[in-house]
Amino acid sequence: MAKVFIIGQDFDDAAALADLLTRRRIDSLVIDGLGASDSNPGKGNTLVCSAGAEKAAGGQSGLVAGARQLGVSQLIIVQPGEEFATAAELGGRMQRVTLPLRGEARPPLYTPSLLALADLIATPHGGMVAAAETTSALIDRASRVAQTDVTVFINGPTGSGKEVLSRLIHDRSPRAGKPFIAVNCAAIPENMLEAMLFGHEKGAFTGASTANRGIFRAADGGTLLLDEISEMPLSLQAKLLRVLQEKKVTPLGSQKEESVDIRVIATSNRDMLGEVQAGNFREDLYYRLNVFPLATQSLATRPDDVPALAVAMIRRHVGETAPLPLLTDEAMTVLRDYNWPGNVRELENVVQRALVLRSGNKVCANDIMLTTHAAMIPGMIDPAAMAARAA
Repeated sequence: MAKVFIIGQDFDDAAALADLLTRRRIDSLVIDGLGASDSNPGKGNTLVCSAGAEKAAGGQSGLVAGARQLGVSQLIIVQPGEEFATAAELGGRMQRVTLPLRGEARPPLYTPSLLALADLIATPHGGMVAAAETTSALIDRASRVAQTDVTVFINGPTGSGKEVLSRLIHDRSPRAGKPFIAVNCAAIPENMLEAMLFGHEKGAFTGASTANRGIFRAADGGTLLLDEISEMPLSLQAKLLRVLQEKKVTPLGSQKEESVDIRVIATSNRDMLGEVQAGNFREDLYYRLNVFPLATQSLATRPDDVPALAVAMIRRHVGETAPLPLLTDEAMTVLRDYNWPGNVRELENVVQRALVLRSGNKVCANDIMLTTHAAMIPGMIDPAAMAARAA
C-alpha cells in the first residue's frame, strides 16, 4: 500500500488531507518534521509539506535530502493562493501546489481545492476515488480478497464502478504484473462469443483465415473480467462452467485442451437469483462464480462520494493546465442534492458539460446541466429548482 507523509508545520489542513487520503485507503501519516527525534515513520512514497516547512528544512536541497531519508520519490510543496495550480520541478519529482485556503465553516469533504490536492496525491497509486465510509469499506473488502485467488462476483447498478473495482482487485493482487482483460459479454454477437473467449484454429469456421488465442489464453497468468455475465447465452454457460472447473480451454476447431491460469471476476447489474429462477442463468454456474460476492452501490446512496468524484473528473478532463477550475459552493450543493439515476457515468457527463459551459476558472451552479433537455438552458432556470425536481 502507498504511504504518504504530511508535515504538519504551517499546514493547517494536514490532518484533513490525511483523512481524505485515508478514505481512499492511502496510508497517510502527519509528522512533526524531517528528522524529528520523537518519531520513526519508516519509509514512504510521497512527502507533502508547506513552503514554510521547506524553508525550515534548508530549502529545496535540504528538503530533498530529508525526503531521501524517508525513502520517498515524490515531493509536493503546498503554498496558499487564490487559485489551485501546480508547477513541476526536478523533472516532475517535485510539484508546487497553490492551494486556496479552506474556510472554517467548509467541511474538507466538500472543499474542492483540498479534494483536488488529495486526488493529485492519490492518482499515481491507483485505486478508487472514495470519500463515503461505505465506499472505503468496499475497498477494504476488495483488497482482502485480492490477496487470494478466489473467483469474485460483483453485483451493482449500471455505471456504479464495477469495472473500477475489478481493476483494483487485480492491481492489489499477486497477479498485478500480468494482463487484466475485460470482455463485455453483452457487446459481442452470440455467434462470436465462444470463438472470442476460447480461441479458434485456422479454418475453424468461415472467415477464420488465421488462428486466434482467445481471451482466456490471452489473460493467462492474470485476471479476466466477464462484464455483464448475465447476458451470456445459456448454450455457452455450460462450456464456461467446465473451463472454470478444469482450468482448460478447447479452441474451436481443435481437439487439444490448453491449460490456463487465470483469476475470474464476473459482474452483473441484474438480480442473479431472479435470473436463475427464471431459467435465464445456470444455477451451477452462478454458484461457481459467486465464491466471494461484492456489491457496488448507487451514487444516490453515497452522496459523500459525489464531490470527490466530480473533482477527480475535472482534473482528468482538464489535464495539467493551470489553474484548475473549481466547483463553487452552489454548484457543489446542486451535485450533492441530485439523485443520479445514471450513477457515476451520468456524473461524468454532467462534469464534461459544465467544463464546456463554464467561463473563467469556476464551475458555477448555472453550468450544471442535470438534463440534456433542450429547453433547460443554463442561466434560464433555477439550479435549486432543478435539484428539487430531480430529488
